[in-house]
Amino acid sequence: MASTSPFTPLLCVVDFHHARGPEISHWFGTSPAGSDPQQPQEENGGWGLIPYMALPDGAHRGVEEFSYFSLVHKPKPTTGEGGGDRSEDGEGDGNRKGDGNGDQAAARDGGVGSGGGAASKETSIFGISCCQSIPASSLLWKSEDVTRSAVQKAVVALTDQPERFSKLREKLRVVTRAWFAQRDFRDVEILQRFQENLSREVVVGSREEEDGQQYFGLSLREMVYQYKWQMLVLFKCLLLQPKMLFFGSHCERVCQVQFSLLSLIPNLVKNLQDCADPQMNSHAESLRKPDSVRTSDSSSFLAYLGVPLQLFGKGSVFGPYTPLQQLDILTDLDTKSYVVGSTNSLLIQQKDRYCDVLIDLDENAISILSPTLRSAVALSVADRRWIDFLAQQVTDTWDDTDPSRPKTHGYAGSEEFIRLQFEEYLLALLSAEKYHQHLSSHPNNKDRAAGGNGGDPKALLADIEGDPSSDFSPAFLDAWRQTENYALWSRTTDTHLFDLVDPRHPCAGGITIEDVQRRLAAQIAELHLDERFSATREVVGKRLVEGREQVGAAFGRVWADVEALREAQRRRAEEARAAAMAADDGGEVRNGSHLQYAARLPKPDLGQAQASVAAAGQRAGAYLSSWGSWAAEKRKVGWQRQFSGSQVTAPTQDGKQRGDVVTKEGRPKVPAVDEVGRQDAHTGREAKEAG
Repeated sequence: MASTSPFTPLLCVVDFHHARGPEISHWFGTSPAGSDPQQPQEENGGWGLIPYMALPDGAHRGVEEFSYFSLVHKPKPTTGEGGGDRSEDGEGDGNRKGDGNGDQAAARDGGVGSGGGAASKETSIFGISCCQSIPASSLLWKSEDVTRSAVQKAVVALTDQPERFSKLREKLRVVTRAWFAQRDFRDVEILQRFQENLSREVVVGSREEEDGQQYFGLSLREMVYQYKWQMLVLFKCLLLQPKMLFFGSHCERVCQVQFSLLSLIPNLVKNLQDCADPQMNSHAESLRKPDSVRTSDSSSFLAYLGVPLQLFGKGSVFGPYTPLQQLDILTDLDTKSYVVGSTNSLLIQQKDRYCDVLIDLDENAISILSPTLRSAVALSVADRRWIDFLAQQVTDTWDDTDPSRPKTHGYAGSEEFIRLQFEEYLLALLSAEKYHQHLSSHPNNKDRAAGGNGGDPKALLADIEGDPSSDFSPAFLDAWRQTENYALWSRTTDTHLFDLVDPRHPCAGGITIEDVQRRLAAQIAELHLDERFSATREVVGKRLVEGREQVGAAFGRVWADVEALREAQRRRAEEARAAAMAADDGGEVRNGSHLQYAARLPKPDLGQAQASVAAAGQRAGAYLSSWGSWAAEKRKVGWQRQFSGSQVTAPTQDGKQRGDVVTKEGRPKVPAVDEVGRQDAHTGREAKEAG
């Protein structure tokens, strides 16, 4: 990030007072000489909000938290050559003034030499804070202001080189932990030495040496793995400069995801000098069209192509962490676009008011609230083919134990691989747009590119058919041409960039069967059927086991109930039998007189019974004998000629005639059983009387 003069890194300590809230207690590296403590806060470039930026919402829920934010730095003119007076404050309570605005003004004005006495233009600086807490009972010394069970403080480092945040974060973390480990916050020597070390690095260090480390620690692989094709949607949204809000409960993750997205545009992280305020536009005012290029020098080549695109200039704001106290900047009429982060759910409840695109990191969801923007960032066939290839490379090399690098330890799927792929996509987009402008400026050439016969064939590229910009989605290009960054890029770049970069989409071409198969495979993979089915199988298996156990237990209970019922029935039967036997024994004793009466009754005469039986047998034999005689007589005479129904007499044993009724066939009627019984009874009575 270009600057008129080197900015000396500053350090401060933010306390949380139980009555006054967050406030700055110490400054290191400031130059208070000539500062105006009464300077209005609105002219401080937001320095009065440092305590709220350093202690983000929800920081008390964790032991350690990081926050990133942007500020406006406006150096005051100094006298003399090489800068004004410098003095380094001690630490101590003498630097503490209410809410810290006086010291913030001093810090804003001090620590820099501008030379020549002329005021420098405003520029953006960045802060990173490490917030930690410690139980109050473990402190060796406590001030009177400590009234709670835990003490929370944040150590804040301010720098104009956000590309060094990854390295600075690790140093700040170590220093903050060491300071807390002392358990005596009066000893700030370690913080003083840390600020001095940061100042020496600015003087003797080279920013080019940090190029290899500027992206270290950013979770770009995790973003591609998590969002896949939506990653390209976010990239296109960024180019269209809408109002983008990143929300999450973890402040550091919210900030790092934003820096990861910005790092996809080469050198953008190092050129954020106008991002802290919507009124700043120094880069656009000083930018000129380059007249030469060194293709062997990457920086020169990218600058000639107009990279990085100036996404944060007049009307735009970038605030990695934006507290509620800065909402007035977001709602200001001069603020047309921004990329900000928040951990306060109040913004989510009013998302329609504060953003066009909402990225909820807690839910891993991207919501495009503007219908116009949603149609503009719709991916073309070539776009989807390209991002599917990139996402597949990351997925194939994903390692759950170490998400930051491929499991193959190779180049494919690495952080550098992802950034170079996006760089290739961006350069192809810029070249294709310049070729589109070239075709549009010569209607005949455009007609020839479409297959006509007009135009100069030498003015067209031989290996390019038609307008290659259509592969990037015409709706997106129409929306991009309305943005400020496009106007600045188009004005300050050469018209024949397509001579340096092939104006063709990296995955140009119509839809093929491979695209359909890949799309279906990706959609099926996004459903996570294996995971869902495995979980379902586990649940079904568990339910089957539980059901088997429950059914077995139910059968066991039923069998036990049946056995208990049987046992009860046997017991009742035994009790009834015993009661019956007891009743019989008792009845003989109680009814003895009845037994004696029964004994006095006459016994039956067996001889008489036998005589009755013999008489009955004789009568039956005589009857059968007479029947046989009658039948034999009929056979002789021919009983068929007898008159049917006539009366016949059958002889009896005593020689008397007894008339029987004969049927039409001449057969005698057989007496009924009851008649024989009455006869036997009559005979028995006669025998009894005779006896």
